[in-house]
Amino acid sequence: MRTERNLTRRLDRVFARLDREPERPAHIDMPRMSRHRVVLFSATLAFYLAIVWAVVTTSWLVRLDWQVMFFRPYQQWPEIHAFLDYYVVLGQRGPTAVMVAAWLGWRSWRQHTVRPLLTLATSLLLLNATVGAAKIGMGRLGPHYATTIGSNEMGLGGDIFPSGHTANAVVTWGILAYLASTPRARRWLSALSAVTSLGVGLTTVYLGTHWLSDVLLGWAAGLLILLALPWFEPLIAKTELWLFDLRDRWRTRRGGSEPAVPVTPVALRPLGTPAEQPAPAREPVSPTRASRGLAHLAPGPHTIRSERTPVSPAGSRRPPHADRVPRGTNQPARPLTGG
Repeated sequence: MRTERNLTRRLDRVFARLDREPERPAHIDMPRMSRHRVVLFSATLAFYLAIVWAVVTTSWLVRLDWQVMFFRPYQQWPEIHAFLDYYVVLGQRGPTAVMVAAWLGWRSWRQHTVRPLLTLATSLLLLNATVGAAKIGMGRLGPHYATTIGSNEMGLGGDIFPSGHTANAVVTWGILAYLASTPRARRWLSALSAVTSLGVGLTTVYLGTHWLSDVLLGWAAGLLILLALPWFEPLIAKTELWLFDLRDRWRTRRGGSEPAVPVTPVALRPLGTPAEQPAPAREPVSPTRASRGLAHLAPGPHTIRSERTPVSPAGSRRPPHADRVPRGTNQPARPLTGG
């Protein structure tokens, strides 16, 4: 019983928030490139370059890649293969972009701003440009298409280094934490996106579609994009202002070149009152007066008390009858008729 009450209260709170129509969130500050973020960006960039160098020089990391490939995790634990085939979809760019864009679009509509959608578009554009260029430039083949045991398989026309699934999971789910409104939501969403992207990366290794070094570089590539987003915030703000200005111009052009006429309140008058005469003022009603029901909703013009025909309370309210004689008068005796 208590569980049902708690669930009902939580649902009421959720629907109460959905019923609101908040204003544009001016109190939310845009993330800035702080010193802490610069240090994290520099460390992640160094890690990215170190992974690339380790693979190019065919170091111990390449040997680890081959050991994991020969281990064949999908044969060691075949019972989770079906589940991971669906779980890896959380790293595919198409489905995840649609889901996140739907949520951010609803949020943009509620908050009267397009910043969430512009931030998502900027991050995906950076992801396609950087990760796509690295894939094409390095040309590494995947485990299923490897040609020489122990080699790094670089420059052979492949496109799996870095892992696009892993980088996309980091950016797509991490953007929700980046756009969070409260520190608590940012912490929870950061943890959730980290676990999701970690699971997606390990799933690609389990399925044998990526080397372990591909996943490490994909994590670094996605994190670099999230850390670099504050540098693009001024451009996002200018784009938002330009879109709103374009919307206003379009509305003005659609509505006509003449300025909009201000709307003035129209004074209501009783039905049947001529337009050239002011409406008569109603007599204020005393708060102690008893209610008269719904008589004021009856059709027809309403008249004030001074215009009504006075009715005397004296006298009977029964309709007159010709065969009736008022009381107190001598009535003639009725003749008796024999039967």
